Amino acid sequence: METQLTREILKKVRQVEVRTKRLVNDSLAGNYHSVFKGRGMDFDEVREYVAGDDIRAIDWNVTARTGVPHIKKFTEERELTIMLLIDISGSGDFGSGPGCKRELMAELGSILAFSARRNNDRVGLILFSNFVELYIPPKKGRSHILRVIREILFFQPRERHTDLLNPLDFLNGVAKRSCITFLLSDFCLPGDFDDTLTRLQPKLKVTNRRHDLIAIIVSDPRERELPDVGRLTLEDAESGAQVEINTSDPAVRSGYAEIAARRRAALHRTLRAAGLDLLDLSTDQPYLPALLNFFKARQRRQR
Repeated sequence: METQLTREILKKVRQVEVRTKRLVNDSLAGNYHSVFKGRGMDFDEVREYVAGDDIRAIDWNVTARTGVPHIKKFTEERELTIMLLIDISGSGDFGSGPGCKRELMAELGSILAFSARRNNDRVGLILFSNFVELYIPPKKGRSHILRVIREILFFQPRERHTDLLNPLDFLNGVAKRSCITFLLSDFCLPGDFDDTLTRLQPKLKVTNRRHDLIAIIVSDPRERELPDVGRLTLEDAESGAQVEINTSDPAVRSGYAEIAARRRAALHRTLRAAGLDLLDLSTDQPYLPALLNFFKARQRRQR
């Protein structure tokens, strides 16, 4: 039975690898490289001066020794560290269509990991619920990337609740150098939503000052509006609390949509006030166009 399960896991990981690598090769690699620059320039070599070269790059020592003008060539110090902070709490298992939110987060994580590998960057992983469930330190290489994908897809969390403060504290503790961090979550926060956002914003701001923190919100359309299907019993995937509602009542549906819209707007305000770039995705929409547009918009802002 265990061997059969291992084969199924490897098959799934391989399918994700093939699909996401094709997307990276066809669409994302160039955008990723343009958006996420290296930390500086490394000296490469010297060559003879050619008319039109920047005279500020002339190597005067070599020029004096050879009697011929030479300039210094530099290459971008490309290597970056990418950290994936991925929410694996219970609410990620929800999906009203063919796929759930966690599956979408897994595919996004795979896309970002293969984009990083294509550019020779290191990739690390933090999986969290209301505490850090798993940490994989940043490394390079195909086998490392495949392990990251396997854990994103199949790791079984011990807890079902969400706490964003713990993984942010953990990141700030283990990442001694600045890194590019993607925070993937549905942001289904416990307790009073507005109060939780108020406590979260300072931590997001501090983390974003140390690292380049990018928030990717993953939601499902049924979290924004209810269908008219009569009486339903809804259960909170994290707390287990249940409530019965009548979805045939227009006031119930409009009230539900109003609360969802208010929370979404408050979340966007909090993330932007903390200085984060954000990408808002839904399980019922293709993510690739949105990801490409996000990269292009970020590139325009950096010019």
